[in-house]
Amino acid sequence: MPSPPVVAVVGTCDTKYEAFCYIKHVINASGSCKAILIDIGIYDPPEHHHIDISRSHVLRVLPEDAPNVSSRDTALETMTRAITAILADLYAEGTIAGVIGAGGSGNTSVCATAFRDAFPIGFPKLLVSTMASGYTAHYVGETDMTMMYSVVDIAGMNTLLHTILGNAAAAIASMALQSQLRQGPSPQRRSVAVTMFGLTTPCVQVATRQLEELGYSVVTFHATGSGGRSMERLIREGYFVGVLDLTTTELADELVGGVLTAGPHRLEAAVDKSIPQVVSVGALDMVQLWPGLDRPCQVFWSTFHPPQALGQTIADKLRNALPDRTRVLLPLRGFSGINKDGGPFWDVEADGALLDALRSAGLECPVEELDTDINDPSFAVAAVSSLHRLIQSVDQHF
Repeated sequence: MPSPPVVAVVGTCDTKYEAFCYIKHVINASGSCKAILIDIGIYDPPEHHHIDISRSHVLRVLPEDAPNVSSRDTALETMTRAITAILADLYAEGTIAGVIGAGGSGNTSVCATAFRDAFPIGFPKLLVSTMASGYTAHYVGETDMTMMYSVVDIAGMNTLLHTILGNAAAAIASMALQSQLRQGPSPQRRSVAVTMFGLTTPCVQVATRQLEELGYSVVTFHATGSGGRSMERLIREGYFVGVLDLTTTELADELVGGVLTAGPHRLEAAVDKSIPQVVSVGALDMVQLWPGLDRPCQVFWSTFHPPQALGQTIADKLRNALPDRTRVLLPLRGFSGINKDGGPFWDVEADGALLDALRSAGLECPVEELDTDINDPSFAVAAVSSLHRLIQSVDQHF
């Protein structure tokens, strides 16, 4: 029988020792998992016999000239570096199968950063926080971190906290157990990343069927900013054998300040990792802005920026792409469901300026033009065929 999975309980025991002892107790009492308590407080707690890894042990991983943790100003940054290193080591050793933190803004900041940086996507990570009912994107980032609102401040214990922290402890114990069970043999289907937007969905649906018929597992990312960041991270973690980057609309938002930007490093990971990729211009006719409504509004992109600038951005991203690992496919009759003949965002001149920028960029990777719009089934078939050939070519070298 395998040993029970271990959950790391991470928190400031100088101020919330009772709460973390309770979380540890509930996990141990589940019978399916064990818990270790790691202290990241500024000061030693008045009691400490339930702490498995002390704050002094955590700080020991840092160089001697690291800032001390005697004041809050330096404590958060210093402790973040230290606990990230400790958790990364525990994960690399296979010691832990899940992690949970709890607290207010300071503890949330430290734990969220450490959980994002120390663990890959898919590793169970849960954070109970007073901040979880507000804007959490900067905590969660591109990861699958679970955040639970604590409802009340985690200061002492009360009936509400017993219920909420008990639920959280039971949840992370279940996650860790399921994670251990999943570590057995899995189907040997290689994964391909695909990017999609609502207005490129017909293309992606055809491409998905084609890829699955070829034996690939298709992982689709919604090009909403966070989707692009998650895909780039997973590419760097080696999750995919190929990328069908049909929908690069996040690049337009990054250039003009749209709300669905994936940041400045979108379209870089596959080049850096030399992963086979096929790149297109899906939904580059628009950016997403908040007009004061409850959802983004699609606005014609060339209203804000010369289209050739976007074409140049793509070319710059692909400048160092290996010619035998990258293809660019350009649909000449439209980039989205509303950017085609008769559509509200159809603009031959603007689209042509973007395409001309890519044509004249002098890219070493092949640039192929298809006389169709992006949602025509023939475009999806051509894109999948190109990616499959690139992957097969890589396979032949190993």
